Amino acid sequence: MRADGHTASASSVERALRRRGLLQPIDYQGERRDLARARKAAFAEEPVRPNEVWQLDFSEYETTSGGTWRLAGVTDYFTKYEHGWHIAPTCTGTDAIAAVQIAIGEAERLAGRPLAEALADPATGQIRRIKLVTDNGAAFKGAAFARFIASRPELLHIRTRRRSPGQNGVRERAFGSLKYEHLYRHEIDDLPTLAREAERYRQIFNHIRPHETLGGHRPIEVYHDPSLHPQHSNHDS
Repeated sequence: MRADGHTASASSVERALRRRGLLQPIDYQGERRDLARARKAAFAEEPVRPNEVWQLDFSEYETTSGGTWRLAGVTDYFTKYEHGWHIAPTCTGTDAIAAVQIAIGEAERLAGRPLAEALADPATGQIRRIKLVTDNGAAFKGAAFARFIASRPELLHIRTRRRSPGQNGVRERAFGSLKYEHLYRHEIDDLPTLAREAERYRQIFNHIRPHETLGGHRPIEVYHDPSLHPQHSNHDS
């Protein structure tokens, strides 16, 4: 209507559509209950191995040449392993999908086989789905991202409670480490430099840097041997 030069508020358009039966019914309370159940199930039992809970989000970085870029990345909640970066000037559903595809590719590389096969129960063949946790950003609420998740039997998408960024804390802390331990200490002029330095730190983060929460181990060590995680040591004692 605006493109044709007509003035109308969103509420007026909604009423007109509703009178003609052109709006799909929306069960907001039902959706909220479903999301709450999913959030509770994600952490009802503490993860005990990799690929049980992934956390995905975007973080912004401005290069010295003036370009502003959004890094999207998936981190594994249990091992803190960083799966890789998708870097773009936007943070859309397409960008979120690209980040998850990178994570799936890295998980398959580490497993040496398709992710669905690695997650399948040897006896029943049933796939143990990874709980993919995000916030409520537009990129994660759109139809494109929903269709992608529906096409991946390995994934279950869970959104955090509104205005509760702490529920995606592992992802946020890892972004902080990337910036304060590495990116802010270098002169990063452009996208190729940003991509190179972000990947360089990912290798350090996963393979070299000891993690206090992992008992001084590296994420790659815990990824391949979950028994190294302090959580298992505490249970054994």
